[in-house]
Amino acid sequence: MKYIKQFLIILAISFLGEILKICLPFPIPASIYGMVLLFIGLLSGVVKLKDVKETGVFLIEIMPVMFIPAGVGLMTSWSNLRAILLPVSIITVVTIITVMLATGWVSQIIIRKAGKKKDE
Repeated sequence: MKYIKQFLIILAISFLGEILKICLPFPIPASIYGMVLLFIGLLSGVVKLKDVKETGVFLIEIMPVMFIPAGVGLMTSWSNLRAILLPVSIITVVTIITVMLATGWVSQIIIRKAGKKKDE
């Protein structure tokens, strides 16, 4: 019963994200709205971590299974993708490197600022 309650909480927050997607004119996916709402709920204490933790862990554990349909879709579209494979591969590698560098720099800035606050 605990898992059903936790899953319903996550579904309700996802539903609110869908409503925000319909109401707001921004090109942001509903799942992002839902994650932001859950994050705000966790920070504010409206949603307690113990109320969603086990189901969240379960959903993360089964996440690889969710990518199987996308992989099959890529395999069935191989004839269409073959022509653009090189540009897409280059864009993917450049994007991965850019995200890694940006994440590293931002992390270093945050760690340095946290270190300075400790020293004060």
